[in-house]
Amino acid sequence: MKAFARWFCCSLFFVNSVSGTAQDMTADKLQQIIEKVSDTVDVQGNSIRFVYQETFLICIYDENANRMRIISPIIERDQLEEEQLLNAMVANFHSALDVKYALSDEIIWSIYVHPLKELQPHQLVDAIKQVYAANATFGTSYSSTDLIFPGNTRKKDSTARKRSIKKVKI
Repeated sequence: MKAFARWFCCSLFFVNSVSGTAQDMTADKLQQIIEKVSDTVDVQGNSIRFVYQETFLICIYDENANRMRIISPIIERDQLEEEQLLNAMVANFHSALDVKYALSDEIIWSIYVHPLKELQPHQLVDAIKQVYAANATFGTSYSSTDLIFPGNTRKKDSTARKRSIKKVKI
């Protein structure tokens, strides 16, 4: 038992020392990665507006609060059908995975939220892809990846496709 306790303590020390060497995500690194994967980038204060695969996204960050979010506008609330809203809520549980559908300022958004410093470059790229996919699949599969959690994933069929929000030029 003492040997296990020594091994466990050494393992914890190794894990802590390895994770302590990881570089923190910063605003500059965030911007560099977004510039690599995007078509167009515009930095305004603590927000990075960019176009990814012809879709408008915004990354907003706060280094002091250690938070960041990537968002993309999908549809205005007054153009939204009840079935679409219900399907988005079901998707938040089963198929939207790391992103969620949310309502703010009378617009439905796809949104990804994460602590800034702990964000790894591969997670940022994956987040961009998922926010894009959740936007692109709104009105059809409502998914951010091919993975779907089991359970009652049945969504009501909607005859109307999403009506795209006017693209903001940057």
